[in-house]
Amino acid sequence: MKARIDFYTASPDALKAMMALESAVSRLPLEKSLIELVKLRASQINGCAFCIDMHTSDAIKGGETPRRLFAVTAWREAPFFTDRERAALLWTESLTQLSLTHAPDEDYEAVSAQFSPKEMVDLTVAISTINSWNRLAVGFRKTPQA
Repeated sequence: MKARIDFYTASPDALKAMMALESAVSRLPLEKSLIELVKLRASQINGCAFCIDMHTSDAIKGGETPRRLFAVTAWREAPFFTDRERAALLWTESLTQLSLTHAPDEDYEAVSAQFSPKEMVDLTVAISTINSWNRLAVGFRKTPQA
């Protein structure tokens, strides 16, 4: 793939806002390992090679096991995830594919069984943020370094 534009330099103000949002997400009181799983799953759905590479590396640096990371695409069948992680991954898929799912009540009920109202909003902001990054990276063809 050929890179299109460098979105960081093309609109510094927009990226300053994105970086502020990312900084806010990093300070949310959700488990860092859970956030990395969410970022990875959304990036897989969106086909964002740059973000998959980055968040896999970040998760490993944070202590995540490669085995669990490899299984994220099949989290429903893999026995490696807690009920809380499963609810977060379900909510990630539901919101990342919003035009297909419309965030059904059953997905909301699953996430609300594991997360407080504040945590659900925090999780949703984290999901929204990675989806925005994915759209920038995929849209402008940002690729990982070989």
